[in-house]
Amino acid sequence: MLNRKFFRLSCAALFVVVICALQAFASDPPKGYRKLGPGVETTIPAEPNPQDTVTTHDIVEIQSAGQQLDWKPETQSASTTLQSLTKEIPFRRGVWYLEFSFKPLRIINIDMPLADGKMDRRMVWYMVYHVKNLGQHLEADPDGGKNQSLAANQPMTDPIYFHPQFVLESPQFKKAYLDRVMPLAVDAIEAREDPHRTLLNTVQMGEKPIPLSTADDDHSVWGVATWEYIDPRIDFFNIYVKGLTNAYRFADPPGAYKQGDVPGTGRLYAQKTLKLNFWRPGDEHEPDKEEIYFGTPGQIDHEWVFR
Repeated sequence: MLNRKFFRLSCAALFVVVICALQAFASDPPKGYRKLGPGVETTIPAEPNPQDTVTTHDIVEIQSAGQQLDWKPETQSASTTLQSLTKEIPFRRGVWYLEFSFKPLRIINIDMPLADGKMDRRMVWYMVYHVKNLGQHLEADPDGGKNQSLAANQPMTDPIYFHPQFVLESPQFKKAYLDRVMPLAVDAIEAREDPHRTLLNTVQMGEKPIPLSTADDDHSVWGVATWEYIDPRIDFFNIYVKGLTNAYRFADPPGAYKQGDVPGTGRLYAQKTLKLNFWRPGDEHEPDKEEIYFGTPGQIDHEWVFR
């Protein structure tokens, strides 16, 4: 009798263990984003610069009058004439900045549907990144970029819109590749990188406000840039990221504006752009090798340029 009772208890205990194990296997996978290890991503600080708030130019729309501005009345000094008052005028504006972090550049092969219903195997280069608004924005500098204290402005709470443009350029082969929107590639990249995190393409990113982040609340917005048809021979290349700040410069080339033209005719604008330098052991026989390194040997890994 005792053995029979022990047998029943053992069976009941085994049944409970089996049920618990089945429930564990059937439960949903753990929620939350995949935790990144130290050094996996690179962060480029925003680097606010008070000199971005002012540029100095002649007002060519008035200066183009030429000899008509040479008249100097006897009762007025030369420094108060229209010719003098329209030279080297400071143009001031407020400037905002975003912090940019990115994971290593990688390559993935994707099956893309063609018009005839067949599938085409494509090699896609991609960069997973996120932008953060730390409120590091500057007001117009009345001192022409000399007042360094403006860098300590109180953070602005207004959200910022990031309208990105990613261009991969190869000076070696004089080729440039603009980031392309590929929804199927983004789905595959999300599955590889982190199934729980939504990655925005460049169009979606421009529609998403970047709210203010603090030390306690990180409101970074994640996205991915994608390229295809990259020349497999490329060894050294740059990625230009435009849209991380609204800082810009402009110039009026001599003779570009002529009297009577619409104001601003011929004016050239250059936007402050992040330049990232990469190198890769190019091999046209093994184009899908993923050894891509941030930074060019013997050179700086990134810089801010106007283009």
